[in-house]
Amino acid sequence: LCLRTSPRLLCAATQQKNPGQNLEEDQSQSQNEQKAESSSAEKLLAEEKAKLEEQLKEVTDKYRRALADAENVRQRSQKLVEEAKLYGIQSFCKDLLEVADILEKATESVPKEEIKDDNPHLKSLYEGLVMTEVQIQKVFKKHGLLRLDPVGAKFDPYEHEALFHTPMEGKEPGTIALVSKIGYKLHGRTLRPALVGVVKDP
Repeated sequence: LCLRTSPRLLCAATQQKNPGQNLEEDQSQSQNEQKAESSSAEKLLAEEKAKLEEQLKEVTDKYRRALADAENVRQRSQKLVEEAKLYGIQSFCKDLLEVADILEKATESVPKEEIKDDNPHLKSLYEGLVMTEVQIQKVFKKHGLLRLDPVGAKFDPYEHEALFHTPMEGKEPGTIALVSKIGYKLHGRTLRPALVGVVKDP
């Protein structure tokens, strides 16, 4: 007997087979879509992470710069305060220098031969002037104010002011031969330059 397959049976078989294939295809398509969505989400997250890391880096740099600036300001302020403590008495010292100059001239103007026991008033006056001059120099030294009496020293334009230049035998050119007015330094800074005469080449 020859059995001939009915078209209806083939169609039915095909219809029975197709639902399984469609299910697999749907599952495969769904997985691909999920993978695509997952990949897209990961990409977005990576981009967001990169942006946040860049922002964090910028904020950190700004924070470090702000700290450095604050430290610089603190150091400058501290230095200004220290300098104010050291040099705040500068103008007062300048005024006192005139008093010291007068005392020095007063003691120098007294003839040494007149300072005798038979002239007690002059002797007492002279000794009082000398004691006052010594005391004022002690006070100056206590507050960092030191005399500049540079006879024989090398001329320094930061500490000395040349009134004249003169040749002088036995003296090295550029050295100070005469001090017309004593100078002073306050904590290493020249408060008043010494007025001097400088030796020049003959």
